[in-house]
Amino acid sequence: MNPLKRLGRRRASVLSLLAIAALVTPEAATAAPDAVQASTLGAQAAQSGRYFGTAVAAGKLGDGTYTGILDREFNQVTPENEMKWDTTERSRGSFNFGPADQIVNRATARGQRVRGHTLVWHSQLPGWVSSITDANTLRSVMNNHITTVANHYKGRIHSWDVVNEAFADGGSGQHRPSVFQNLLGDGFIEQAFRTARSADPAAKLCYNDYNIENWSAAKTQGVYRMVRDFKSRGVPIDCVGFQAHFGTGGPPSSFQSTLSNFAALGVDVQITELDIAQAPASAYANSVRACMNVSRCTGITVWGIRDSDSWRSGENPLLFDRNGNKKAAYQAALTAMGGTAAAQNTAAAKSTTALSAKSTAALPSRFSWSSSGALIGPKPDSTHNIAAVKDPSVVYYNGKYHVFASTASSAGYNLVYLSFTDWSQAGSATHHYLDRTAIGTGYRAAPQVFYNTSQRLWYLVYQTGNASYSTNPDISNPNGWSAPRNFYASMPDIIRQNIGNGHWVDMWVICDSANCYLFSSDDNGHLYRSQTTVGQFPNGFTNTVIVAQDSNKYALWEASNVYKVQGSNQYLLLVEAIGSDGRRYFRSWTTSSLAGSWTPLAASESNPFAKASNVAFPSGSWTRDISHGEMIRAGYDQTLTIPSCRLQYLYQGMNPSAGGDYNSLPWRLGLLTQTSSTC
Repeated sequence: MNPLKRLGRRRASVLSLLAIAALVTPEAATAAPDAVQASTLGAQAAQSGRYFGTAVAAGKLGDGTYTGILDREFNQVTPENEMKWDTTERSRGSFNFGPADQIVNRATARGQRVRGHTLVWHSQLPGWVSSITDANTLRSVMNNHITTVANHYKGRIHSWDVVNEAFADGGSGQHRPSVFQNLLGDGFIEQAFRTARSADPAAKLCYNDYNIENWSAAKTQGVYRMVRDFKSRGVPIDCVGFQAHFGTGGPPSSFQSTLSNFAALGVDVQITELDIAQAPASAYANSVRACMNVSRCTGITVWGIRDSDSWRSGENPLLFDRNGNKKAAYQAALTAMGGTAAAQNTAAAKSTTALSAKSTAALPSRFSWSSSGALIGPKPDSTHNIAAVKDPSVVYYNGKYHVFASTASSAGYNLVYLSFTDWSQAGSATHHYLDRTAIGTGYRAAPQVFYNTSQRLWYLVYQTGNASYSTNPDISNPNGWSAPRNFYASMPDIIRQNIGNGHWVDMWVICDSANCYLFSSDDNGHLYRSQTTVGQFPNGFTNTVIVAQDSNKYALWEASNVYKVQGSNQYLLLVEAIGSDGRRYFRSWTTSSLAGSWTPLAASESNPFAKASNVAFPSGSWTRDISHGEMIRAGYDQTLTIPSCRLQYLYQGMNPSAGGDYNSLPWRLGLLTQTSSTC
């Protein structure tokens, strides 16, 4: 983002990248055979009317490997911790649905069923609940919690774990001691189910527990008696969940009989939290087969995706290893459902590049878009006479869109923050001017925001004449940002030697599992990249190189964005260019390695990634420039992962008839939505 020069019309020129070497021709996009599509866990389970799901953690939704497996393999999700009482109602009457909303909204958008977990549980319970000593108070609190949470998700939850783990271990077959049991007695479970039915009549209501897989166990028999009693008296219970946290031996020999016996009471049964120490293939096959042999066993959920995601990570109990590779247990589970593992392997072997056919197809060679009208404009106040809002960065986190942008005027540049839950609210959102924070006054522009998962800090990257950053533990607190610090002691020599009359602008950070990379532009036809290790970040950026250059500087101008494409080993690079008509637009490239070379995707003025010529404006052509912006990401962490299709891009545009000083041009923010999606 160059704030110093107003650019007029430019003559037409040949757009050629001279320094992008060793380009790889992408494998031709072909539709995957039906057998391959059916040979994922969720798709195979669906063939018999079942689901195959997984527990999901909101904090891992920015991990591209994690979400890639999640989207490919599973057609059901259970929030791992985000719906538990200590998250949803940490203090009485104050509800927090943000983390669970991330999971639910993402799943429903992808057609995945959601299991609500859990409404009443003695564990992960806030202290204020467990310290209640009056039965009437506790009953009121419990009913209000169930009603509020269930109402919030009404219509989006397939089944609720209404009560979790209410029975004691050992030989009693009775309820375990808990604040609910101690004050409300045996009737608290029935009360919870009746309250849940009133709050969400369409959802399945389930009881969920562990160590109830062995038919002869006293705990199993205690749960069985309760379910039988509930069914005989019309208490609303629809299903029973068997957690199935097994040792290396897998399920007990009576497991299928247990499932059948409960199903005979007139309830569905599900395996809800499956994991098996060391993940023996035979143990997984036996567990899955037990469900498949019972017609009312409607689904299986594994408790995590990769071994590193498991609460039992030291026992490597899941279907994917720490790198996201399928284990032998995966093939065993798939085969037990009637899947065709061989077809999956054959398809994988056909890929001669790092991209699968499906992921290559997800990024088309030509793009088309539809644009909103101008959604966000300046809001001047007594100390901010602002002409433009531009250069946005955006993440969706905790149920809100968080937007950071440059504010521009004849007096200079700084930063603004706003948040909202829906794009319809963007125009009315409060503007928080960050020059009032420790970020300070003076030239700050072109922000980029992301969450560093290992450091548990939000990073705001921006330009100050150097590449600078601030950190904040809470993105929603505009006053929490630290004072600016620089990534470099000074401009790297290679940039100084090539910048000419340009300007060092638009810093962009993205990390893979080993390294973090900082990209920047110079308004002189060069794209630069520096790198450091994940462990050293934000320090140690060295090895600055030119990764792309063009003899026509306007063809490789500024505002580079780099993203990880979800569910693939593919990265997408966008760079803003200035066309022969003087209007801004974006070109695109892909690569399988952030340290590698880039292959043109939609990279010319005649075939742009995004230009007014391939954008429809249903609300009127309010801009002819598609300029500096950012993708709506699938997560919010340092991997900058975007969906593989149905892309959205928040960008800056302006009235086509506007002119005058560049710093006073009336830039506004609008939203592009991809209309050429292949999936």
